Amino acid sequence: MWLGEPSWSSDRRSRGWTVLLWYQDFGQGLGWTVLLLCQDFGRELRWALYLGVVLSAVVIITGCFSYYQEAKSSRIMDSFKNMVPQQALVIREGEKMTINAELVVRGDLVEIKGGDRIPADLRVVSAAGCKVDNSSLTGESEPQTRTPEFTHENPLETRNIAFFSTNCVEGTAHGVVVGTGDHTVMGRIATLASGLETGQTPINMEIEHFIQLITAVAVFLGVSFFILAIILGYTWLEAVIFLIGIIVANVPEGLLATVTVCLTLTAKRMAKKNCLVKNLEAVETLGSTSTICSDKTGTLTQNRMTVAHMWFDNMIHEADTTEDQSGATFDKSSATWHALSRVAGLCNRAEFKAGQENFPILKRDTAGDASESALLKCIELSCGCVRSMRERNAKNYPLQPFTTQTYTSKKQLCSTILIHGQEVPMDANWNEAFQSAYMELGGLGERVLGFCHLPLSPAQFPRGFSFDCEEVNFPIKGLCFVGLMSMIDPPRAAVPDAVGKCRSAGIKVIMVTGDHPITAKAIAKGVGIISEGNETVEDIAERLNIPLSQVNPRDAKACVVHGGDLKDMSTEYLDDLLRNHTEIVFARTSPQQKLIIVEGCQRTGAIVAVTGDGVNDSPALKKADIGVAMGIAGSDVSKQAADMILLDDNFASIVTGVEEGRLIFDNLKKSIAYTLTSNIPEISPFLLFIIASIPLPLGTVTILCIDLGTDMVPAISLAYETAESDIMKRQPRCPKTDKLVNDRLISMAYGQIGMIQALAGFFTYFVILAENGFWPETLLGIRLNWDDRANNEVEDSYGQQWTYEQRKIIEFTCHTSFFVSIVVVQWADVIICKTRRNSVFQQGMKWVEKSQMTALAAFLSYCPGMDIALRMYPLKVSWWFCALPYSLLIFIYDEVRKLIIRRYPGGWVELETYY
Repeated sequence: MWLGEPSWSSDRRSRGWTVLLWYQDFGQGLGWTVLLLCQDFGRELRWALYLGVVLSAVVIITGCFSYYQEAKSSRIMDSFKNMVPQQALVIREGEKMTINAELVVRGDLVEIKGGDRIPADLRVVSAAGCKVDNSSLTGESEPQTRTPEFTHENPLETRNIAFFSTNCVEGTAHGVVVGTGDHTVMGRIATLASGLETGQTPINMEIEHFIQLITAVAVFLGVSFFILAIILGYTWLEAVIFLIGIIVANVPEGLLATVTVCLTLTAKRMAKKNCLVKNLEAVETLGSTSTICSDKTGTLTQNRMTVAHMWFDNMIHEADTTEDQSGATFDKSSATWHALSRVAGLCNRAEFKAGQENFPILKRDTAGDASESALLKCIELSCGCVRSMRERNAKNYPLQPFTTQTYTSKKQLCSTILIHGQEVPMDANWNEAFQSAYMELGGLGERVLGFCHLPLSPAQFPRGFSFDCEEVNFPIKGLCFVGLMSMIDPPRAAVPDAVGKCRSAGIKVIMVTGDHPITAKAIAKGVGIISEGNETVEDIAERLNIPLSQVNPRDAKACVVHGGDLKDMSTEYLDDLLRNHTEIVFARTSPQQKLIIVEGCQRTGAIVAVTGDGVNDSPALKKADIGVAMGIAGSDVSKQAADMILLDDNFASIVTGVEEGRLIFDNLKKSIAYTLTSNIPEISPFLLFIIASIPLPLGTVTILCIDLGTDMVPAISLAYETAESDIMKRQPRCPKTDKLVNDRLISMAYGQIGMIQALAGFFTYFVILAENGFWPETLLGIRLNWDDRANNEVEDSYGQQWTYEQRKIIEFTCHTSFFVSIVVVQWADVIICKTRRNSVFQQGMKWVEKSQMTALAAFLSYCPGMDIALRMYPLKVSWWFCALPYSLLIFIYDEVRKLIIRRYPGGWVELETYY
């Protein structure tokens, strides 16, 4: 059989991304340990080992958590296994026998009946009222009749083929097995879905790009400093320490934790909104989406046939199709309506299942045909209890099943029509009115049924009369036509608003369905996928009364493409169609064609999300950048192929996902901008240490205290930021130009805010040394004497001599003060990074992260024993305020920048500084 082992391909990208970051940070952990070991071979050896072990443990735990969240094996093939019927009734050598479904072979004659799951692809040779549910395979919401007649060249549309794993809902049939396993339609879909390879997610590519960028910068600066140190006469060990220190200062150590927290928090938020995220990266991918290819049945619609319109008394009346029955109503006092509802309620085999009296009528489960169930609910809502109506009008003869073939070859059956309760002759005018109403309702994509009645004489047909449906012995002509009722699977109430929000966010919504083009077009107009007033090619041809071939396709913003046309369409023509039409509907599409559409969208540069619930959607769900399956009506196969599951089957939940995904990208940008800003004040001390030969302003231990201590919580806290007001008004980001880390972000972090922070650190450094007698001009070129252990007579600006130990105490005090200055200016940095465009006063502020930074800095500075453990010394209170003006300058500078961006959108400031 084709049902083989589970495929693991869909999660390679998740595990690859996790291992990549894990490897990066684990390597950093080893590097930091080596750095600390090299820095001091004495008392700090033990603390270096402790820090290295703790760091490695944190990285491993975080990596394992991320791996646990994302490394879920793809069990698409297992889901297909669950669709295999257990038993099959076959006729071999004239005998009926029940065998395991997997033992069915080509040529077997199989008998199926209502309730059976079809064990193989069958060519129907005989049928009696047989209907099958093909919704999971073709997207058609209504059960389809199976007959021996060949009706269409497309196997998915002809009526003489019954497909493996679909359900027979009523009637009986016999069919010859024409395909099993891989050779069934379902088998080909399974092979197609399981064999697809998926590429990297957008966030994966962005993180990889960022890692490459920051690694290149760090290695370049580190090697440059190493070479410069050697040229200036430093020992190779000192040069190596400089190299490692520069690399450590450049790497954002909290990136892995920040990304994992960001994605996990969002996944939890979305779970509360009925969105189950299987792959953490999928959330951000949804935020990057520029095209949504949505299935119709069950996704955009309610997945229940509903009476939409009635035609009686020569008027079209609109029924209430809303989920909460808050829509239109109609005049129910007409005698014609009473007759129409009586026929619809009595000539109906659908029934409500027991034990649902406390449920709303529209939510009740029924046993019976989808169309008859829709009529049952309509009459129950409008006229009261149908069961009581049926009890008052008990049937004493067998029903003659309705089929479209029953009367198509016969002449007109009705000789009169009921108007306002009175029978009038069915003349040419009334016949034209009927035809006009039928065409209008059919043009809306609705299934139209006609209703008529004929009172029978008790004398001619007494109680107990034997009616014969085969050899008809009762009148079927001269009937009285009562009216029409049309049904449709109505749109979900929240979908039009959701489509509108997608459009305002710059996202193109494409309908891809297996349903009829007329129905698909009607639903597309109803939910706003085709806007009011926008014409398709067919509309233009009809309006101008010209052939379709004479219409320029680019004159129509909207288009409806039939699967048959798509089959013969070249790749170039499809790409052109996807680029130049803003509103597109694909109808009567096969699973392979859905996959072709997704690939076409991706070729045009779109980030594609696919929504669906059927088996036929699984290849497209797997191939898409993000697949979204329905949790209630969705098949197990579609759920396994998807990255996200909508637990309420509501398309509107996708809009929530888009906003959350964009928020992730925003917050990661903010976190990285915050983290990178401190790189400049961490790197610049080494630069001046080497070039100006001054005492080292900032040590590598204090750098680690910033990166792994005071900066970690604020960086993670930015993952909790709420969305800015313009988040759903922006166009989708372009993956090629709008990077997670771009030149504007680097410019802001390194060239502007970072420089101000470096000034604050050096100002505090020079203040402390000046207060202790070393004026700035005295410090130039003093490094060799300052670091000479044998020199205990280094003079300050006042001629006072300092021993080596005294000099090191003041040097480590400067390290502490430089560290505290960075903490103070990072207060302002975390505030300004909360928004990219809005004022922080609009966004609001939380002080938890600032309090944590300050508390940790104070602890490291004043806790007894830190002078021995980390060489950090207590500071005078006044030294804490040295960097405060610079912190205020950062805040004012950025608020002015954002104000200019808001006042002059698209101006020079926005182009150069909006990251």
